[in-house]
Amino acid sequence: MSDRTVFTGIGVVAPTGLGTEAHWEAVLAGKSGLDRISRFDTDGYPVKVGGEVSDFAVGDHLSSRISVQTDHWTHMGLVAADLALADAGVTPSEMDEYELAVITASSSGGTEFGQREIERLWSKGSDHVGVYQSVAWFYAATTGQISIRHGMRGPCGVVVSEQAGGLDAIAQARRALSETSQVVVTGGTDASLCPYGLVAQMSSGLLSTVDDPLRAYLPFDRNANGHVPGEGGAILIAERGESAAARGAQVYGELLGHAATFDPVPGSGRPPALKRAIEKALADARVAPQDIDVVFADAAGRPDADLAESAALAAVFGPHGVSVTAPKTLTGRLYGGGSSLDVATALLALRDGVIPPTVGVEDVDPRHRIDLVGDQPRELPLRRALVVARGYGGFNAAVVLGAAQRR
Repeated sequence: MSDRTVFTGIGVVAPTGLGTEAHWEAVLAGKSGLDRISRFDTDGYPVKVGGEVSDFAVGDHLSSRISVQTDHWTHMGLVAADLALADAGVTPSEMDEYELAVITASSSGGTEFGQREIERLWSKGSDHVGVYQSVAWFYAATTGQISIRHGMRGPCGVVVSEQAGGLDAIAQARRALSETSQVVVTGGTDASLCPYGLVAQMSSGLLSTVDDPLRAYLPFDRNANGHVPGEGGAILIAERGESAAARGAQVYGELLGHAATFDPVPGSGRPPALKRAIEKALADARVAPQDIDVVFADAAGRPDADLAESAALAAVFGPHGVSVTAPKTLTGRLYGGGSSLDVATALLALRDGVIPPTVGVEDVDPRHRIDLVGDQPRELPLRRALVVARGYGGFNAAVVLGAAQRR
């Protein structure tokens, strides 16, 4: 029992809602968080649609002392961590501070903060650049701020593997729990919906330029045109199974397996490594493909990338061999926060026995030999879920989650 890693708390700050149940309710209702970007004027930009956290006012959650020192991405991470700790019933001050760890994921760091300070440098000079520029942009800022806020002095770190980072951070949390930690705050958030952040993302050529929020992000669809960028994510509380049982904590589910791989160099003739990541995650969990009830797909939204993913799934599970869903069509891709939000959503699906829908995808390309869940939720007795993620540059990750053991 001591080697079990269970999840006892979830905190969500996402385009679909602030708070876990608000997010889950929106997902099951198919309520999209995608809309025209409002954080800045997108005239002159080919990308118009994004997934913004519209109901988030930092002053409602954090003191001005903290908010002026940190980026929007860290604001959301701090609030999500507060929500997750409260949900888990964990009071850090009552625990050994050296047994409390923080391991999060980030992709872009403090982009909005950095843009603002660079603009001040250009327009007014170095005397007008805030002193916190030196730390607020850094990828580990959210991890550090969570650690400071809650007095967590155990292992702390950040994983930077783009969309795959949330899964890799959770795997690092499991490693920390197998050593000296008792509780780990993990997952991730990201926020790059500012001019600098958007231009940086556009350089990849992977973003959708469709300006209709309902048609902009259509993974596995004949009309797939790229992905929609979003902000937010989820923070989770990972805990030793024996610790959770001793304090009578609720358990959403269990981390059964993880694997990560890296794609070969383009042009090498070697196949993508996603299939291997899935197979290794199943092996780590000691389960067979037929033991998986649902796959939460990476869903890149580009025809070539979608075909590579669906081919990997068909190769492992057989054509149309497992239910596949992509609820991120409601949020966009959240980069460092995306796969951790998928984990949170998968844990809720396991809890309630319902697979969330893939909203908006109405014309599935027949080349995808997968059983894609459509616009309506699918109720099934769920035991295990696979979450798949790919990060820009060749990162692949997969985790296997198990439903909470009933007492």
